[in-house]
Formats: sequence, structure tokens, C-alpha cells
Amino acid sequence: MKRREAREKAVQTLFQLDNTEMSIEEAITYITDGPIDPFYESLVKGTTEYRDEIDAVLADKLENWSLDRLPKIERTVLRLAVYELLHHVDVPHRVVLNEAIELCKQFGDENPAALLMASYLNSKKNNKLMWRGNR
Repeated sequence: MKRREAREKAVQTLFQLDNTEMSIEEAITYITDGPIDPFYESLVKGTTEYRDEIDAVLADKLENWSLDRLPKIERTVLRLAVYELLHHVDVPHRVVLNEAIELCKQFGDENPAALLMASYLNSKKNNKLMWRGNR
């Protein structure tokens, strides 16, 4: 499975988890068939495990928005992107952000997604939070 497909499936799985009472394993099985890709699994489990940390980062960085006010799909994509920025030091920031924008376009409404990600990138450049790896 390519990383783009892993991210797409991770967004679908995380969205499923956010909107149902499924366990992580049930949601993974619901979205995938066949062998489970390690990158995909790390995205789903990591984003779920670090959700409180991720939400704290997002709440601090979103200007004039609250997490509850964000459309569910954009919130899910942002959570995935922040997890990847914080915990996958092998992936360049620009790749993570570009992938997040593309995921928002694919699953959500293109204009708000692009604005949210641009705002997030801008706040990342102008804040004191140091992302792991400083990529």
C-alpha cells in the first residue's frame, strides 16, 4: 500500500472511530481487507493514542475556530497531520501538509480545507512550538 492510500484509509478509519462505538481493531477491519499495512496501522493507532495531545496542539493553533466548530472530516485530517508532524520524523513537513490538503479536497470541501491548512502552516511558522526533527 502506498503512503497516500494509507493516509486515505487512515482518515476513513479515524472518521469511523470518531462517529461510532467501534474499537480500533473493528474499524481497521471494516475499512481494510487483507494484510494491514504497518504505516496505515501506525497512523490510526498513533492518532488515536495521542488524540488529547493532538487536540491540545490544534486548540492552541486554530485562530477564530474551535475543534468542535470544525467540520468533522477536516478535524480528522488535521488530527492525522498533527500526529504525523509530531511522531513521524521521517516524513518532511511539506509532504504532510500537502497530503492533508489533498485529503481535505478529496473528502471535504476544497476551499475551507485549503484555508485551514494554510492557516495552520502559517501558525506553525510563526510559533515557538518545535516539531520533532525540525524538518
